[in-house]
Parts: sequence; C-alpha cells; structure tokens
Amino acid sequence: MPTKLLICDDSNMARKQVARSLPEDWEVDVSFAENGEQAIAAIKAGKGDVLLLDLNMPVMDGYQVLETIVKEDLPTLTVVISGDIQPEAHQRVTGMGALDFIQKPVNKDKLTEILLSYGIFTREELSTSKANQEATTKSRQDKIELPAINKPVPKAQEVKERVYQPITLAPDLRDCYQEIANVAMGRAGDLLARLLDVFVLLPIPNVNLIEVSELRMALTSVATNETTSGVCQGFIGAGVSGEALLILNDSSFKEIASLMNYHQDIDESAELELLMDMANTLIGACLSGVSEQLDMTFSQGHPVVLGQHRNIKDLIATNSAKWRQTLAIEISYNIENYSIKCDLLLLFTEESMRTLNNKISYLLD
Repeated sequence: MPTKLLICDDSNMARKQVARSLPEDWEVDVSFAENGEQAIAAIKAGKGDVLLLDLNMPVMDGYQVLETIVKEDLPTLTVVISGDIQPEAHQRVTGMGALDFIQKPVNKDKLTEILLSYGIFTREELSTSKANQEATTKSRQDKIELPAINKPVPKAQEVKERVYQPITLAPDLRDCYQEIANVAMGRAGDLLARLLDVFVLLPIPNVNLIEVSELRMALTSVATNETTSGVCQGFIGAGVSGEALLILNDSSFKEIASLMNYHQDIDESAELELLMDMANTLIGACLSGVSEQLDMTFSQGHPVVLGQHRNIKDLIATNSAKWRQTLAIEISYNIENYSIKCDLLLLFTEESMRTLNNKISYLLD
C-alpha cells in the first residue's frame, strides 16, 4: 500500500524540487499544499501520513502547522525542509514534534537518509530502487539517438524576434526568484543570528519588476516617520550586475550596539561602524546564497554610505540615476524581542534579467 506523502511549500519550484528528491520508485502517493491551512485540511483528509513541511509561508506558517498537529493530535510524521537554518529554528521545530530538519535546497541523499533513519522508507525499497535505476540506465545506454538532419535554420528576422523579447516577470519566474531569495535570506539570517546571539524573524521575500518611481513603495516595511541610514554595494558576475542596498532604521543602533557588546559612546562614527558591520554581514551572505544556487560568482564593489539619519526617499533619490526598470528583491529583517529593523534590497539591472531568466528556466522544467 503506498505511503500518503504531503509536500507543503508556498513555492511551486520548491515543491517540484522536493518531489524530485524522493527516493526512486518509492511506492508513495504524493499530494501538495501551498500553505499550512491547506496542509492541515489534507492531513485530516488522510493525505498526509508523512508531511514534508516548509516554515516560511503565508496564511499559516510551518510553526502554526506543527502547533495544530500537536493540539489536534493529527496522525502524521513531519520532516521540516526550510531555508531558515538558524540553530534555534531547528531546535524549535523538533521541540514542537518534527522528526528532523533539512535545509533548502533539499539534498536527495540527506532526505533519503532521514526517511531511512525513521523507518519511513526501508532499505529493501532502496535496494529495489537502485536495481531499477541501473536497469533504466543500461537500457538508455543501449539506445543510440541520431542527430537531426537538415534541421531548418531560423530566418534572421525570426532570430531577432526571439532574442529581443520585452522584459517581463511571469508568475512562474517570480516564484523561482522568490524561492532563490528565500534560501539566500536564510543564509544571511543565520549569520546575523549567530553574530548577535538572537532569533531572526524571516519574512516572505518580496519580488517585483519595478520602475525607479516605485522603489519607495517597495520598501513598505520602513516606517515613513523614521529616519534611516543606508549602505549601497555593487556586484557583478557572468552577465549579471546590480546593487545591494541596506536600509537600517536609526532607532535600531542602540540595541545593535548592546547586542554586539559595543561599549564606546554611540556617536555618528560608531553608528557608521555598526552600519557597515550589518551591511557586510547581510549583503555578503545573501549574495553568496544567490550565487551558490545559480552556480555563478559575484564580485562585490566597495560599499558606499548613501547617508546617515535621512528620510528613506532621500536615500533612494541619491542613487536613482542608476536605476530604471529593475528586478527588486526586498527582504525585511526583524529581531525577535528587539526593535531592530532593517531592509535589504537586491536590485538587478534590466539587462541582467535576460541572463537570469535563462539561468533559472531549467529549474522550472
């Protein structure tokens, strides 16, 4: 009898990645949920003997799902698969009843190992899977595919029309960018959590193709009545370029200094040092997370201070000449039990989107 397996993640790309990472030929009946509310309904309908659960989702997040499972004593075995790799996140979910934790992007061997360790998937099934895989590989090797002959050559006009398509952000591409940002955000959040010895509350990244006039609206998490300080750092690599912008509310400096055991007087010079420390931590880790997933390397420019104690619209206006239409990824970091608030905005040039779209298109297949 097949195992009823439920994959719950708000990202279509992530759901596909997890499904592809299941052991080959495992007798399993797979269902999908886009948020925690759908997952709970599916479990109650008998579709979730085993639950592979994301944490960061709209409507009902992974933590709320785990709470509901315990509260209502729902019959399911849960393994969390998340981009939030903070040690405390791992401790919290296992303390709430999850069997184990796997970081995104999911590793097939790691998933199989965990399924084996809890008896969800048996070694007998694994042996059968390997035998079937070897037979399939041999069958494919016995076949010889001849290249196509006299394949029509596209006319020059057709090539031109194919190459010069207008830049758009289709829903499936937006989902893909959001999942890449989610994993990168988790890397940066983990580093920040370890630096400050806190728990970082991670949001759902906001991804949009926007005009420069819309940048202020993109930073919805920055209070309009607060002054801010900002750092901008350019990056470039393999046909992709852009700028990373870190915006920190001025009200955050005192608590950051306390958490970092900064004992000097908090003057503008000290605030600048703290601002640069935050920028180096978050921008560096986030870009590293993006480049790792896209298998490309970014070279980072020297960070530039856009200003201190200024209104958000002034910080944006300082650099608006460089921004036209841009792919903007906004991540708002908050620290649990503290009023620390900062926004990280990754801005990719319009030209970069063509390269990025081609780079990630295979992830949607």
